[in-house]
Amino acid sequence: MAEETRNSVGGQAHVNSLVQAGSVQELHVHQSHTHRPPCQLPPEVPHFTDRDDEQALVLRAVRDWERERPEAERPLIVTLRGLRGVGKTTLGFRLARTLREGYPDGVLYVDLDGMRHDGGVSLSDVLARLLRDLGVTPEWVEPTFAGRAAQYWDRTQHRRLVVVIDNVRYASEAEPLLPASAGSVVILAGSRRLDDLEHAAAVELSLEPLREADAVQLLLRIVHDPELSAAPDTAAELARLCAGSPAALRVAGRWVRRHRHRGWPRLLAGLTTELREKGVPDIEPVWDAAYRDLGPRARQLYRLLAAEAGEVISEAAVAALLGTGREAAEDALAELADTGLVDVVCDPAEEGAAGPPVRRPRMHPLVRAHALRRARDEGSPQETADGLRRVVGWYLRQAQRADERAAGKRLTLAPAAPPVPGADDADLTAPEPERKAVAHRWLTAERRALHTCVRIAHDAGWYDLAWALCEPLWTHLLDHPHSAESAVTFALGRDAAQRAENLRATIRMRCQLARPLWEQRRFADAGRELTAAVHGAELLGEEKADRKLYASALEFRGRLGAESGRWADAVPDYVRSRTIHREIGNAYGAMLLTYQLGLARESLGELDLAEAELAAAYAAAQELGRDRMTARTVFALGRVERRQGRLDTARDRFGAALDAARRRGSTFEEARVLDALAELEEEAGSAQAAAGHRERAAAIRAREGGAAPAS
Repeated sequence: MAEETRNSVGGQAHVNSLVQAGSVQELHVHQSHTHRPPCQLPPEVPHFTDRDDEQALVLRAVRDWERERPEAERPLIVTLRGLRGVGKTTLGFRLARTLREGYPDGVLYVDLDGMRHDGGVSLSDVLARLLRDLGVTPEWVEPTFAGRAAQYWDRTQHRRLVVVIDNVRYASEAEPLLPASAGSVVILAGSRRLDDLEHAAAVELSLEPLREADAVQLLLRIVHDPELSAAPDTAAELARLCAGSPAALRVAGRWVRRHRHRGWPRLLAGLTTELREKGVPDIEPVWDAAYRDLGPRARQLYRLLAAEAGEVISEAAVAALLGTGREAAEDALAELADTGLVDVVCDPAEEGAAGPPVRRPRMHPLVRAHALRRARDEGSPQETADGLRRVVGWYLRQAQRADERAAGKRLTLAPAAPPVPGADDADLTAPEPERKAVAHRWLTAERRALHTCVRIAHDAGWYDLAWALCEPLWTHLLDHPHSAESAVTFALGRDAAQRAENLRATIRMRCQLARPLWEQRRFADAGRELTAAVHGAELLGEEKADRKLYASALEFRGRLGAESGRWADAVPDYVRSRTIHREIGNAYGAMLLTYQLGLARESLGELDLAEAELAAAYAAAQELGRDRMTARTVFALGRVERRQGRLDTARDRFGAALDAARRRGSTFEEARVLDALAELEEEAGSAQAAAGHRERAAAIRAREGGAAPAS
């Protein structure tokens, strides 16, 4: 309670200081950005039984921890271990729901399997998501893993949180995600022991399948039929078929409810006979019975959802997967959901994003394994290939549509993908001011599906589809740098373009691959890709499109020089690229390269040359009506003028950049300009003005979750 009071008083003091200073605009921004504590708990399952002893043990440990909290700033850790389907996640949610009243700073949840790529988890991406959940706006999330980890620890220090981390395979996956607070509780769920956890768990629970009595109780609650309650032997036999798995019991219970008219003896006899005659283990008869009860289209969809794409696609893409039209797909998916074989769940929307969350079909791993067996025995490789081809084509078309709206006209090579018969396009309609935001949100929400589709297309030999999908993924990468999966995906795109024997696409893919490589500090690897790209571009013809691609490859190589601190290497590539842009009449490309040259000259200490380049870039950006580039160039120009000692001129430049940042609502740029103004005023001998700028920048960082600037 004392901690809450301190936070409240501190927040009000800041508000009062803004009022006294007359900073009405800043007060409004502060209030509009107040972050509501997250509570990422799904609706409670309607039926829950057993686990009373486990819950009591955890709650007792929490009470003891609160009384005897150690001095070390580490949370209480609870581990839940057991087989798939045994109820670890459900118990974790139930514990978090019980604890949340005592943890006012919120409940966080992350499923590591949902962010796993080729068996590994990008912990940098997980930290970015947790930071957004804690109120850090995307532009304030640190770009590196180390920066994000430090930012997360700073953001969770002294807070009282419940953090549920699901599907943990190794302790090394969990360690960086632990909050830096002894007042928090972390619940780790997974199938393995975490013996190498650096901070040993206070409570370690190994969940076994439900005892028969508890399994019967859960089954009776799901079926909710007095006739079954009056036939305990029948209920016990049905429960035994599910081998104590809550997931199996839920599907079995729903199946029994649908077929009460058959009579309990007939139901039991049918399942028992199947078990004995077919010899399938444990719960296979339950899945088989539910599957046979489906209509033909629902059975086909069940088989298709077992394929890789079925793990990530949206509800809107199901029609493409099935290939029988939207209404038929909706009916088939509803039928699957009715049986309990498939759940339709909502992905949480991005923090602060408008619009409805994305709905996706989900299968329990036990059910997916059964669906794969049904696909093997009753489907065909051609059925699966046709479904995946339709899904990949649908996602390519939607990604291209979103990319055009989000990024406008830019250098792309792939032709527009045609509509997929029987599958409607994604709804990207929005009023003009919102069109870009809606498109960006779609690309962000569907990024896992897009990355998966690249891999599916590559592995299936659909090479033109694989590299074409990478082009719209580039737009997402620019706004979400340091994504570990991007390097893997763009490497597949490069390989696909080579296998398709498409030189232009290969050049483009090498350039796009270089960026995630240099973001991972793999400068030598990025250099090899860009050297090959430039050499390939030298073989192209003199057509405008080919010349533009050559200029782009040179620009990328120049950027690599800049990113690795070799500014002298960047200059000749920038100069050559700008020359080509001017020759082909690409005014925007020439302006952008002039700006890059100005930055390079500044870094090399060639301030007069830097000023000339940046002044030219500023004028060109104004003439082209490019507001963002106008703001970036005027800020860079002011920075050079300050270094030249022309403080009054630089102050005016920074003021223009500050106004532009506020118009765009870019708090990151606003704080950066305020830092520059503070340094300028210190040089001018105005300590009070400098302190005011620093205070406003610090308030923005505190509100947005940003780290303090490097000194």
